[in-house]
Amino acid sequence: MDAGMMGMNGKTPAGPHSVRGTTLPTWVFENGKDLARHVAQIVAQVVRDRNALGQHAVLGLPTGSTPVGVYRELIRMHGEEGLDFSRVITFNLDEYYGLSPESLQSYAGWMREHFFRHVNIPTGNIHIPDGTVPIDRLEAYCREYEVQLQQAGGIDVMLLGIGGNGHIGFNEPFSNRRARTRLCTLDPVTRRAAASSFFSEENVPAQAITMGLATILESRKIVLMALGEHKASIVRQTCEGPITPRVPASYLQEHGDAAVLLDAASARELTGWATPWILENVEWTEPLVKRAVLWLCEQTGKALLKLDDDDFRNHNLHQLLRHRGPAQKLAHRVFRLMMNTIEYHPAGRNRKRVVCCSPHPDDDVISMGGTLIRLVEDGHEVHVAYMTSGNIAVFDHDARRVADLVTEYNRLFGIDQDKSRKVCEEVDAWMSRKSPGQPDVDAVLRIKGLIRWSEAKAAAITVGCREDHLHFLNLPFYRTGTVAKRPVSQADIEIIADLIRRVSPHQVYVAGDLSDPHGTHRMCAEAVFGALEQLRAQSGPTPEVLLYRGAWQEYELHELEIAVPLSPSDILLKREAIFMHESQKDEALFPGNDPREFWQRAEDRNKATADRFNQIGLPEYFAMEAFVRWDGVPI
Repeated sequence: MDAGMMGMNGKTPAGPHSVRGTTLPTWVFENGKDLARHVAQIVAQVVRDRNALGQHAVLGLPTGSTPVGVYRELIRMHGEEGLDFSRVITFNLDEYYGLSPESLQSYAGWMREHFFRHVNIPTGNIHIPDGTVPIDRLEAYCREYEVQLQQAGGIDVMLLGIGGNGHIGFNEPFSNRRARTRLCTLDPVTRRAAASSFFSEENVPAQAITMGLATILESRKIVLMALGEHKASIVRQTCEGPITPRVPASYLQEHGDAAVLLDAASARELTGWATPWILENVEWTEPLVKRAVLWLCEQTGKALLKLDDDDFRNHNLHQLLRHRGPAQKLAHRVFRLMMNTIEYHPAGRNRKRVVCCSPHPDDDVISMGGTLIRLVEDGHEVHVAYMTSGNIAVFDHDARRVADLVTEYNRLFGIDQDKSRKVCEEVDAWMSRKSPGQPDVDAVLRIKGLIRWSEAKAAAITVGCREDHLHFLNLPFYRTGTVAKRPVSQADIEIIADLIRRVSPHQVYVAGDLSDPHGTHRMCAEAVFGALEQLRAQSGPTPEVLLYRGAWQEYELHELEIAVPLSPSDILLKREAIFMHESQKDEALFPGNDPREFWQRAEDRNKATADRFNQIGLPEYFAMEAFVRWDGVPI
């Protein structure tokens, strides 16, 4: 990749760009949508070529959040461009053992919902491992799955995602390279990653049926996809590390036509992406100079103004030193750039209207609670838009407790006793027969939504927001009652656009967190950006848009453009606000892989950002919240 083509925010330039220094052909895309369109074009071309010859196209298909965009684009091509799937034969990679095809979490149901029911693939051409096959027949069944695949002529294109431990399909670390379709035991890392779909790790099946590595590697073409920072480490091991059974995806290095397609977030640890100057001559743009000099501080352990010429020469930065040096000049320039990011008053001193878009009911105070405190103190009119109800992230026992509380309250005051008793009985009856992971009935969802609503209101008031400036949008895409969400629609976009028209903000804060494991942050950002683009097309006012990170990751020093210093009292008040979210404290229903509570993650992240400023020789602060400006490019 030409590193000189990096965008002004260090973002990926338009179009896919190859990354040097990898053992697998690796391409980075501006965003997940562009990646999905590219993969869909690869699949569509194979389908069209086979159709033209009167032959079947055989596809190997995965499930999960990564390929959703590919399936949506293929569905669009089928509906709008007439892409004909009538000759397509599909073989899915895997299925949980013990789940029927009708089960909510089964991959058969997932594929039906996300792809098969929207295109014209004949039912008889669809092959998905059957998780209900009796154990005494399973070995023969797996052999038959292989026979069917061979009879179809082998897989033309195999699409793959990658697990956090490097698994492809359910070939976990140290799977046999020669293995074929079989029953396997799931790694604890895999089960934790799937816990949200099953509403608890203990509900995730311990076994699955999967294609083996040998089967996958016999595919004529393989495309491995990854999205998000949480995949960056395993992507680096796959693309730059040795072939090792510890990372099953590394076996793709043996394949003659395998490629890795990434977004910028998942590519961030690749040598040719993060530090391209180590591998080649680069065009030294301002963003790349900033990144390289800050990287040099990290490598040497020195503050910016202590760097010397030898530091540059000893770390492969001869070219930068020759063309932009000496060291003192470079260090002073980056020092000034970083000093300019420190902003005590992120919306200025003159009164403005500000909207913080919070994907879940607690993202506002977790991610930028200190900045909300500062905005209120500066006299700005601060609005918070809670984009989803967050009702699926509430424990059943909390819902039952609130139902009991409301019933008892009504009894004490003689208010609608019969009606409240009926609701409580409905909740109790549902809880007693509910199976793990089953979507809640409407009454339970409403109670859980009420819990999140009350917590969000209390937290926002704690940081100084006015109750009449809180907006609970309850966007339609989220209203499924399950972890899986609908695509963002025009209805979602219009709700946000209407709010922006009414408030007419000067500044809008949006969650730019690409590591949200459930995708809600990404989808909310998509909806906000869609609304802003719609308003821009209608010649409406265009506010300044700042992106913040949530509980999962922080911006790198070279990426951030605004850093808001926080005092110890700011952090204590922010913690108090986070504590108002009692249903998410101590133990959240969907905590991700980080065992810390959300308030601990937030404080550790804010303090770490301040520490990094201090380490490069900038003023020492207690904590900081970081932001970047949106440059109009979709996430």
